[in-house]
Amino acid sequence: MSVYKIELMQDGAKHMRPVKTREEYLQLRNSKVQQSLIKRIRSGQVELKGKLLQMNYSCLPNDDGSLKVATRISNTVGMDIDFKAPDNLTIDEQKAWLEEQLQRVPALVLSKKDELGLVMMEQSASKGYHLVFKRRPELTQEENLKWASELLGVPFDEKAKDITRVFFTTTGSDDDLIYLHDDLFTIEEVTEVQQPIVSAPAIPVAHDSEAKYNGIAYSDIIQKYWDLFNDGKHPVEGDRNALTFELAVTLRSICGFSLEKMMAVIPNYWNTENDTDAQRKANETEWRQTIENALKEPKKGMPSRLKQVLAELKNSAGVKACGGTMTTPPPMPAKLPPLIKLLTRNVPSFYKPAVANAVFPALGAHLHGVKFRYWDNVDHEATFMNILIGRQSIGKGSIKKPIEYIMEDIRQRDIPNRQREAEWKQKNPGARPKKDPRPTDICIQMLIDNLTDAVFNQRIVDANNNGERFIYTNVDEIEALKKVTSRGTVDEVGLLIRKAFDNSMAGQERVGADSVSGIAPLRWNFNASTTPPNARRFFGKMVNDGTVSRLDIATIISNDDDEDDNAPILGIYDHLFAAELKPYIDRLETASGLIECPQAKKLALDIKQENRDAAKLYESEAYRVFSYRANVIAWLKGMVLYVAHGCKWSKEIADFVRWTEQYNLWCKMLYFGQQLEKELREEMDIQRQTGPQNLLELLPNEFTREQYRQVRVNQGKTGNGDATLRQWTKRGHIFFDETTGAYCKTEEYKRKYSTKVN
Repeated sequence: MSVYKIELMQDGAKHMRPVKTREEYLQLRNSKVQQSLIKRIRSGQVELKGKLLQMNYSCLPNDDGSLKVATRISNTVGMDIDFKAPDNLTIDEQKAWLEEQLQRVPALVLSKKDELGLVMMEQSASKGYHLVFKRRPELTQEENLKWASELLGVPFDEKAKDITRVFFTTTGSDDDLIYLHDDLFTIEEVTEVQQPIVSAPAIPVAHDSEAKYNGIAYSDIIQKYWDLFNDGKHPVEGDRNALTFELAVTLRSICGFSLEKMMAVIPNYWNTENDTDAQRKANETEWRQTIENALKEPKKGMPSRLKQVLAELKNSAGVKACGGTMTTPPPMPAKLPPLIKLLTRNVPSFYKPAVANAVFPALGAHLHGVKFRYWDNVDHEATFMNILIGRQSIGKGSIKKPIEYIMEDIRQRDIPNRQREAEWKQKNPGARPKKDPRPTDICIQMLIDNLTDAVFNQRIVDANNNGERFIYTNVDEIEALKKVTSRGTVDEVGLLIRKAFDNSMAGQERVGADSVSGIAPLRWNFNASTTPPNARRFFGKMVNDGTVSRLDIATIISNDDDEDDNAPILGIYDHLFAAELKPYIDRLETASGLIECPQAKKLALDIKQENRDAAKLYESEAYRVFSYRANVIAWLKGMVLYVAHGCKWSKEIADFVRWTEQYNLWCKMLYFGQQLEKELREEMDIQRQTGPQNLLELLPNEFTREQYRQVRVNQGKTGNGDATLRQWTKRGHIFFDETTGAYCKTEEYKRKYSTKVN
């Protein structure tokens, strides 16, 4: 049991009784007294807080029901999230700061609910939130709180470290009780880590540092091993000897080839709940013997299976950093900005995330002559290149109708321009001298997917000369993008993507009188769809060159439990839908000049820091690399929504920006994260093997000039190397100790760079 109601005895002592069902729990929270107290407290009568219902989520009561000296620990931990505004702010600024911090907590916590093991979340009576999450038994109470605090990136109340801490409960309304899982009422005790383990449990608990390898829990390594090499199934009678032996051989290299360590982390798959003492003893003997046999096998370094497991876990860690799981993206906000709500209204919830992101290339194409200034003072335009990745026949076409309606006004403008261009071509055939120049006011924004270089470049120049407009392409399959130029190569598409994101100059210069000649900033937005294998193949050489990071990626992940073979049922798109959409499109079309939004800039800075912290927490270099431009793309979406809503910022826009940034990151990590992690590791290995810094790593922490000279000779270098010594000294890598006459590596260098143990 995880939740207990606190009751005050006549002698003043606090006792506890379990709340066994959801129904009882909600009944207690929704009592008339409770609702009245909450209403009065929030109207200013804070002195009534002590009369609220009190609950404990962190420990079991003593045998007599008392609370004071309770020592046994329940299977959950209660956490109090509270914020203290900086002292250097005014009272109004402190209120605004607190409000902003509190608003982001629910979405943040819910995006990480699976990893956290969330079972309850409530808004407190006055300010802040209370969370209840599943206890990590290998950690103490305070360590559990610190772990959750680091995971969420929010502080916990330092006063709430005691397991007997109680929380003043609010009501059971949707506003107060934000999340509730039935696991809160599960009857399960967790043994304190300080207590000895009487007999080997089904999955032995490792202690503190022994529980992890390079920050990855051994239990996660083992589960991933079974996922990859046994269809996710654990060993059972008939195969447990062979499978446990193979597992032990795989894990021994990261357990220091220690029997004690391996017995602490490798589960005993022989034990069952109904075993007698004699059976359990025999099982433990067989389990131990299997591990000992594995240790006797010849040592061959780290097995390839283990490398594969660790690589998979590294990638999944980056995916989890985005607030989702390997099969579930971060959830959309409950309340969407009105424009996004309208554009996603006619598709089932299953497709809403894809549509919510896929509409931005078309929306951005309506802005012309508009620039937005990022927090680093670099100006950006509304550039969006969206790739929708999903398996065949999953409903990727659900994005088409919203995009058609967004682009309808541009399509109508293109019609007379195409006609004028066709008439000019008829009057001025290519093989004859031109009777009159091509009209300069022709501008065609919507492109087909089969062009020559000349046409593509003509469209770029025309769009720039007629209001700095965007050209736009929509293709059903990513491969079709290769046809937008004559070269027809993947490399050319990658180059165009990199240029378009930065609005770099593009075009061609020709001498011939009939040749298309001109250079202009490339403003090119597009939508393209593809399948996961095709996406990985198409961008296989562009994961680590900045191409993939410039894309806005969406996906459709099927839920096999709910899936059927029928096509999605869409809502009606008609003149009423178009009428509702028109005001937003008009605002985009009439915008001009430099547009800034302080709230958007501050949000981008906050997300930047959060991403930095998440990359460190999950030790994901790929997440860090992808996060830079994912933040820019999300911020640009926020700016487009800001303009479309009449240059008004809102909580809905802010929540959407946070979500879409994490969603884009999640998709990139899911489909390209593992490859990028691998390439970044290989890149780092090459750096370690070459360059002056690695020469320094070949030397001990203290070295003489003679030792330095000898290392240079061994590495095939010529000269006395004095210039290199001066360079290392100038950079703060080393200093000369006049007392010993030796060079010494600085502590800063050893902390940042050195990979050797001297």
